[in-house]
Amino acid sequence: MNLFAWLRPTAPELDAALQRRLDALPGPAPLGVCSLREQRWVVLDLETSGLNLNRDQVLSIGAVAIEDGAIDLGRPFERTLRRPEQKTNASVLIHGLGPSALAAGCEPVEALLDLMTFIGDSPVLAFHAPFDQRMLARALKDSLGLRLQHPFLDVAELAPMLNPDTVLREAGLDDWIARFGLEVQARHHASADAQVTAELALILFSQARRQQLDSPLQLEQRVRQWRRRKAQHHGL
Repeated sequence: MNLFAWLRPTAPELDAALQRRLDALPGPAPLGVCSLREQRWVVLDLETSGLNLNRDQVLSIGAVAIEDGAIDLGRPFERTLRRPEQKTNASVLIHGLGPSALAAGCEPVEALLDLMTFIGDSPVLAFHAPFDQRMLARALKDSLGLRLQHPFLDVAELAPMLNPDTVLREAGLDDWIARFGLEVQARHHASADAQVTAELALILFSQARRQQLDSPLQLEQRVRQWRRRKAQHHGL
């Protein structure tokens, strides 16, 4: 039986074609001991209607794959979700998503199935990953009855962990973009943010290798250690 069959909560009604696509999704692979270069990664960015994890919605999705140590620029993933009921507010407008774009978007069920097909069994990278992970998890549960189980690594943790001498207090993506001299075409657009996050990730992977961290599992274990030390330092 497909692994997702065991992990799936009560599912909404889907037509037969969508159900077949859902059933065919592979289960996530655990982080392994292959090299960082050998691992296929998916870098994800979600644009949402706000920051409330329980109420706000995913409006657009951008993702790129890192394969064989390079960004696959020829096959980026980008979807705007159909949200005709979404009210226009500052959080929506900053992403350049007006009412017409949201009304003409892709049905959420299809967009999310397309995304999970694109991700496959790969681990996911994101900047401030816990937010994207929880927003995606709720969207998948609500639209597909699917429980998200893929491992996520947070680029916002990898960057300071691998650059302890760089003093950037509460650094955001823009701070690290400037730190490494990266260029971004259009911030707050999901596809552009995913691409520049992937460029940052490749720099960090190079740094990780120089610090004898050359597998996804090693990197994840070091992040856990770094997080514990940080919590102890702050008396948490």
